[in-house]
Amino acid sequence: MRKKVFITGNSQGLGYGLTQAYLERNDTVYGCSRKGCHGLESHELHDYQCDLSKLNDIHQHLDYFLGDLERLDLVILNAGILGEIKDLHETSLDEIYRVFNINVWANKVILDWLHAQAFPVHNIVLMSSGAAVNGNGGWNGYALSKAALNMLTAQYAHEFPDSHLIAFAPGIIHTQMQDYLCNHTDTKKFPSIDTLKQAYGTEHMPSPRTAGQRIAERFERLREFPSGSFIDIRKI
Repeated sequence: MRKKVFITGNSQGLGYGLTQAYLERNDTVYGCSRKGCHGLESHELHDYQCDLSKLNDIHQHLDYFLGDLERLDLVILNAGILGEIKDLHETSLDEIYRVFNINVWANKVILDWLHAQAFPVHNIVLMSSGAAVNGNGGWNGYALSKAALNMLTAQYAHEFPDSHLIAFAPGIIHTQMQDYLCNHTDTKKFPSIDTLKQAYGTEHMPSPRTAGQRIAERFERLREFPSGSFIDIRKI
C-alpha cells in the first residue's frame, strides 16, 4: 500500500533527499517548508509553504494542509537550524530562542496538533543529531536544542500509545550546514569540526539524495527499538 509521508523542511538538504526517496518508492509525500520544494515533478508530492518559526500560525497551516487526511504512515520532523558555532558565553538568549523555536517548539506544536487529530499516525521520527550527546564546544544552542528534542521524543512517546516515536541522528550529510561548518569555522578553537572537514567531499559525507535513500531504508528498522528512543544511524 502506498504510504502517506509528511516531511517538514523538505525544500533542501536531507528533507529534500527524503522527499526524493519516498517519491521514488511511489509513496505520497506531504512536504512543508519556508521556501517550497522545487524541482521535483510528481503528482504524489503535495507541497506547502509555511514558516515554522511563526509558532502561533502552525495549527492553522496544518488544518488547511493535512486536515482532510484519514491517516499518516510516517511523519518526519526534519526542519531545523544550526545557529553560529561559537562559545556559549558569547551566544545571546535571543540566538538560542531562535534555534529552539525551530528545533524544539515548532515540533511540539506539530505533535500537539497530531495528538488532537482522529486519524492514526503510525511512525513519527524527529530528526536529532550526535551533537545532542557529544557535548563538543561551540555547538551551544544547537546541541542544547537537540538534547531537548531527544527528551521531547521520550516524553511524547507516553502520550502517543498508538504511534511509534524515535529521535534519529542521521549522520553527516553534505548540506548547506556542512558547507558553513567546514568552510567558515575555526577548527583550532573548535576541533570537533576537523572530523567533518576530513569527511567533506568524500563518500563519508554523502549527498542528500544518497543519504535520503539510505535513511529511508533504516527507517524500516526503527520499530525494533522502544518508542521514545534516541537512535544514531551508525548503530543500526
